[in-house]
Amino acid sequence: MLRRSLLAAAVAVAALPAAAQDRAAGDIRIVRPWTRAAGANANGAGFMTLRNGGTEADRLLSAATPAARTVELHTLIREGDVMRMRPVQDIPVPPGATVELRPGGLHIMLIGLAAPLQQGGRVPLTLRFERAGEVQVELVVESAGARSSGHRH
Repeated sequence: MLRRSLLAAAVAVAALPAAAQDRAAGDIRIVRPWTRAAGANANGAGFMTLRNGGTEADRLLSAATPAARTVELHTLIREGDVMRMRPVQDIPVPPGATVELRPGGLHIMLIGLAAPLQQGGRVPLTLRFERAGEVQVELVVESAGARSSGHRH
């Protein structure tokens, strides 16, 4: 029952109008977090830009959301002529660097969605960095076939 209550709260947040909300954690700036529309029990993915404005390296260690059964950090790798998705232990964010989490590359996998992700909604997501700590973001839900975020600053 508690999971359903958390899910209801997440769905209520998802009904809010979409707007870009960059966040910062320590030296890490999270820019344009987004996802694609997807059905319940399906899988989704989180995308964003991570910018390290500091002088020390950091790493994205994990992510969590009440909207999915499991959340993993992933990448796509080419094995011959086939692209395969693989979990990664962390995502390095070197000092002064920008790391893109995007379709066809590094991303946050949302496995076993508890409810549909509807275009225009939002999905709460907690990111945990080695140095910067935890930060809450909202993934703006774009169309099912979106290749990039359509929201503006």
